[in-house]
Amino acid sequence: MNEKIKKILKTALPIALGVFLVWYSYYKTSPEDRSQIIFYIKEADLFWVSISILLGILGHLSRAIRWNYLLEPLGYKPKIINNVFIILMAYFANLGIPRTGEILRATALTTYENVPFEKGFGTIVTERVIDVIMLLLLIGLTLILQTDSILGFLQNKGFNLKGLLLLMGAGLVGLVLFFMFIKKSTHKIAIKIKGFIKGLLEGVFSIFKMKKKWAFVLHTLFIWGCYIGMLWVIKFTVPETIGLSLSELMVAFVAGSFAMTATNGGIGLYPIAVSSALTIFGISAVSGDAFGWIMWIAQTLMIVVFGAISFLVLPLFNRSR
Repeated sequence: MNEKIKKILKTALPIALGVFLVWYSYYKTSPEDRSQIIFYIKEADLFWVSISILLGILGHLSRAIRWNYLLEPLGYKPKIINNVFIILMAYFANLGIPRTGEILRATALTTYENVPFEKGFGTIVTERVIDVIMLLLLIGLTLILQTDSILGFLQNKGFNLKGLLLLMGAGLVGLVLFFMFIKKSTHKIAIKIKGFIKGLLEGVFSIFKMKKKWAFVLHTLFIWGCYIGMLWVIKFTVPETIGLSLSELMVAFVAGSFAMTATNGGIGLYPIAVSSALTIFGISAVSGDAFGWIMWIAQTLMIVVFGAISFLVLPLFNRSR
């Protein structure tokens, strides 16, 4: 397939999927349910929405500080305020075209802080590796904390638990065999996979080589704590979700995290994924949809507003460059 067509599809398909899911969400609900969802959104307590947005901003500020811990061993220490603007710009760019934000981050860092593109981009890749590892750890923790609820839900839906366990066991064995095959293979795809795994390991071990490794770890925990906190405070905006525990909301957090990677900023899919996860705990589709939409609107509004401001302010703040 032509490379140009591939690029167009990579950009257009997530957007098209998001638009379709918004349409699907609209038409799968009755007029009464839509009215109730809109009512919940309009009546959402702005105090809790503001707290959610504030937690998001604090998470981005912490990410900006943590970025310097990766750059300092390379001989660079950008201004924290520049890091904040660049990060917000990157998230804003990703809403339009997936993965362009990473290129924009490295380019802006080169432009305003004289950090060579390849070095800046390398630190961004390391960040993404750490984020993947944190998400995997949270998925594992959520499965441990909510094993009974998740298995009970699957059983009620007609899934055979013994069959699922056998399938998981077979999948684990298959994964081990797959990695053994990949390790010995010289195929182009196998080399790419080995390169990806090597990058993951290098990203992890690079933390232990930096001077401020424990500060880096604490900032990482704080960033992900902010992400979870953003979701947790939104529960107070919908009456039916107020009683949900943190571990129950973690199931919705994991579902939402996957949704964010499937479409641009989770458009259309995020509310569906979060609502579906909350049904495990007896939350109605109307309340679940309202919760998902309030959360998505809050975080998207934060990125759009502060990302757009960053695009305007960053060049003005660095007029001399």
